[in-house]
Amino acid sequence: MDAIIVDNLSYRYQPSGEQILKNISFNIKQGESVAIFGLSGCGKSTLCLCLGGIIPHYLGGELTGRVQVSGKDIKDHKVAQLALEVGLVFQDPDTQLFLPTVEDEIAFAPENLCLPPEEVGRRVNDIINLLGLDDFRQRSPGQLSGGQKYLVALGAVLALEPGILVLDEVMAQLDSAGKRKIKNILFNLRCAGKTIVIVEHDQEIFSIADRILVLEEGALIRDGLASELLADEDFLTRHKLLF
Repeated sequence: MDAIIVDNLSYRYQPSGEQILKNISFNIKQGESVAIFGLSGCGKSTLCLCLGGIIPHYLGGELTGRVQVSGKDIKDHKVAQLALEVGLVFQDPDTQLFLPTVEDEIAFAPENLCLPPEEVGRRVNDIINLLGLDDFRQRSPGQLSGGQKYLVALGAVLALEPGILVLDEVMAQLDSAGKRKIKNILFNLRCAGKTIVIVEHDQEIFSIADRILVLEEGALIRDGLASELLADEDFLTRHKLLF
């Protein structure tokens, strides 16, 4: 079963502006882990916003083609409905954090679904244990490091128990220990059946990916097994992706 279907997707932020995504098509199976790779400005973050429905509902612009997540077309469903299917964590977690404590952030979404308090508490405790945030549960997110904030933002979307996670630049603010931790967390989530889409420059995270999609100037130029792409030095060098 396909968790994500992207069919001939094109997008521009302004009707007369530059085309940011150009006729992109791919499917991602339920439980699959896929990395989206490419140079800065190639359209990776814009694609993430499409998968979560932020585009077109909040940012507008001109979108053609089809994006479907868990059987729902993003054009036909509100962002709040899509959030039950897709947990989107932005590159800058500060844009998603606004409550006094870590515990409040993680409890916010299930409380707004009017779930029973015991269910909210279960989800909060499970997520805090999964992410290793117990020492920070009563801390203000504003007092945490960038990597810790990212974990809190991840916890907040996990509280809705979405089947799909879309993570934009998950490794950007992490040190070596933080990178090892997030890789282990994502590996466990993958083993639990989550579909994971990772937008990343850091090739270290690709070890948990089944496939890699490579974008260049808004177009999908390669879709293949992670092991095969990372071994193809000619391709990586030709497209300036060998770091």
